Order: sequence, then structure tokens, then C-alpha cells
Amino acid sequence: MTNIISAGAEAIIKREGNTIIKERVPKSYRHPILDKQIIKKRTKSETKILKKAAEIISVPIPQDQEEDNIIKMPEIKGDKLALTLDTYPEEKQKAIMLQIGESLSKLHNEDIIHGDLTTSNMIFVPSTVDSQQFTGKVFFIDFGLGFLNGKYEDKGVDIHLLKQALEAKHFKNWEVLLAEFEKGYKSINPAEAQKVFDKMKAIEKRGRYKH
Repeated sequence: MTNIISAGAEAIIKREGNTIIKERVPKSYRHPILDKQIIKKRTKSETKILKKAAEIISVPIPQDQEEDNIIKMPEIKGDKLALTLDTYPEEKQKAIMLQIGESLSKLHNEDIIHGDLTTSNMIFVPSTVDSQQFTGKVFFIDFGLGFLNGKYEDKGVDIHLLKQALEAKHFKNWEVLLAEFEKGYKSINPAEAQKVFDKMKAIEKRGRYKH
């Protein structure tokens, strides 16, 4: 049986058994031939990025692309952090944010940009051997806006988006969470990480004085 999980402007997400199916939807305002080309290109790009990212951090590994508009991947069964992060003890929250920082830094070191980095696109799968369940893996999902680029600007935007998500969804504790994320991010490649954070601060200043 196939169940629709969500239906957005870009794609319909379905569950079929233990498989997640992401089906990109056509755009009526585009010429049909151009629309098919764009959908095929974006589906192929996302599949490629997911496979590359899966060699570095925890992400759902897609099946080989068989259709121009569909990606199939295993369902990641765990806690969507947008809904659950605030419910954890603070030490667990900090451990998770440290891991998120490490994971993003590893992606950025390989010039992978997520493009929509929020806790809505992260799933925490607790360890089965930890009775406290303070350990586990954070899976990054939905690389639909992702791309390959080594520019500090785009890496800075990734972090800026996450910071905004923490301020909006996890405002009670966002400064502590951001500090742990930054610690994790800088632990992988300190020199490069500082350049990315400097760029993020420049991005924030541009936004602040734009109006």
C-alpha cells in the first residue's frame, strides 16, 4: 500500500512499505518539454548528491534512478528534530547539535551544499545500545535544493538558515544549541570553518542593513 506523506509545490512524498518515494510534480506554467528536462536534471542531481553525501555522513541512500522524476530511498525511522529536539534533556540536545555541526562541516569540506538546512530536514535515530539514548545518528534528508559548490557564500547561507531555524523553532535554548553546533563544525577543519562563519556574519549584516 502506498500512502502520501506530504504534497508540496515541488514534489509529492509517498511511503510504500519501508521505502520513501519522492516524485517531482510537473509545472503547468512551463513548456512541457522544458519542464520534463528540468525535472529530469533536478532528480538526477539530487540522486547524485545523496549518493555522494552518503559516503560522508548519515543520509538515506537512494536507489539507482529508473525514472526521470522519481527518487526511491529507504525510510529513516526516528525522531524528526523539528518536533522533538526541545523535548530532550539539554545534554542530549547539545550532543545532537555537536553531531550536526560535525556532519555539515564534513559535507562542506566536500563542497556539498544542503540548501534547506533546518531541523525539519533532520531525523535522529537513537542508539539501540545506549539505555539513556543520548547517542545515535542524525540523518540529513531532503537535498532537493542541494548542489555542489565550494564557495564560502553558499556554505555561510547553509549555516545562516540553520541559525534562523533554531531561533524560530527552538527559541528557548537556541544560543546554547548554536554554540554546540559551531563547536562541532569547527572541530573538523578549524581554519576553513572560521572563513565560513566570517562569511555567515557578513551575510547577516547585509540582511540587517538592507531595509
